[in-house]
Amino acid sequence: MKWKQLLLVMAVSATSAVGSVWVYGKLNTQKSSLVLSSDGKLPVNYAGFNGTVTGAPADAIDFTKAANAAVPAVVHIKTKIAAKKISNGLSNNRGGNGGMDDFFDQFFFGPGGGNMIQPEQRASGSGVLLSEDGYLVTNNHVISDGRGGEAEEITVTLSNKKSYPAKVIGKDASTDLAVLKIDATALPYMVYGNSDNLKLGQWVLAVGYPLTLETTVTAGIVSAKGRSIGINSRQSNSPVESFIQTDAAINQGNSGGALITSEGQLVGINSAILAPNGTYAGYGFAIPVNIVRKVVSDLIEFGDVKRGYLGINYNPSQSQNESMVKQAGVKDGQGVFVQSVPADGAALAAGIKKGDVIIKLNGNAVSSGIEMSGHLASLKPGEKVPVTYIRAGKEYTANVILKGTASKIDDVSSAEIVGDRLGLELENIDAAKAKQYEISGGVKVKKIKSGGPFSGTRMEENFIITTVNGRDVKNADDIGKYMSDGSGRLKLEGIYPGYNGTYTYQIKLDDGDSDF
Repeated sequence: MKWKQLLLVMAVSATSAVGSVWVYGKLNTQKSSLVLSSDGKLPVNYAGFNGTVTGAPADAIDFTKAANAAVPAVVHIKTKIAAKKISNGLSNNRGGNGGMDDFFDQFFFGPGGGNMIQPEQRASGSGVLLSEDGYLVTNNHVISDGRGGEAEEITVTLSNKKSYPAKVIGKDASTDLAVLKIDATALPYMVYGNSDNLKLGQWVLAVGYPLTLETTVTAGIVSAKGRSIGINSRQSNSPVESFIQTDAAINQGNSGGALITSEGQLVGINSAILAPNGTYAGYGFAIPVNIVRKVVSDLIEFGDVKRGYLGINYNPSQSQNESMVKQAGVKDGQGVFVQSVPADGAALAAGIKKGDVIIKLNGNAVSSGIEMSGHLASLKPGEKVPVTYIRAGKEYTANVILKGTASKIDDVSSAEIVGDRLGLELENIDAAKAKQYEISGGVKVKKIKSGGPFSGTRMEENFIITTVNGRDVKNADDIGKYMSDGSGRLKLEGIYPGYNGTYTYQIKLDDGDSDF
């Protein structure tokens, strides 16, 4: 009897459990897996879900076709720079005296006195074939010798292990791109996509030859667009940056390789990483293909890049630009403050004035000058571009016809631009004053602005700047050329008329901290 009662209890329990699960499942399928608003609608940011979010798993994405299409078109680039004798700036006044003098000269200077031997250098990177007859794109820094020239030997190896010598067709340090050519036919090559169509969270693949490995494919998503990290300023005074940020693993050697969509379209050229130890730390950066396409076309056709110039001057320091934008009445601090408009520029002809804040270029929102330059990089001289700006709290749009040459900056506007960035009122000294002070040239500090980077130093008015970071300056334009993109320390040296000695003042450009 006890066994029958026990079995009955177990049966009832099992039936109840199964029934509860079935009822819960029925009820749950009628509800969204997301919390809805009080009126039963999804938040506006879920508009792409067509009003329903069921929580069903997304369709599986197959990367195999895209990888198989890209791997044959991505190449391994190896460079060689031969050993050479370089001067270390030291003279050997003892050479030839014999004995211990010659021994020390050989030991410290090597044969030849004040010259040193730079050993042979080898490096490697990646590249992407763009035509069946052997044109390919890579990073400028991949084929550079580090002094503005290119490596003496460049070898391109395909995924099938065939190798070819390559010649440089053209290079552009501003965008960190270079075009090479190998003598071959019937080659595989990549199809251009449209980087403007990329969306945050979209799957992308990075293809290249990292860490001297063979062809490697990694997957990730688009983490951000329009990124500026200041890295191109290391090789150019007019850097262009509007990077695609991705968490697809990118390491040394990936430079110049392909960033592709899951459909196999080329959307970027992998260019940089930001990592404390020099290897992958969660994100990498690629040059958008819409910039690549324009630069490559110009380099092949003209040998250099034909840029379209807007004709404005702005502060390259993001923090100071934001401050000026807010002072102009734009509450969110977004946009590019126009510091001056050269008389020969395209912007002035379209009605843009000093003090305007540009918020859109060709329909793209801009928040910094370098971001704006990234959008300009895909445009050509003569193109008509809509520019939206704010003046006195009102929004306007002007159609600017881009020019093919940079505007001339006169001494006054150059001193004003540089001075605004440094928090100084500057004035170029004339030749007579320079001769009187026994210097080749310089820039006088007429006023130190309250709250500016130098207001916390011991600098006084009438200080004459003669060098910036160890390089001689003759006018404010020279100071502008030598200043970095807004990060790192700036060291000014100079004199006070009537006083002996040289005085030095240092600041950190990003936050204005002084060190004196």
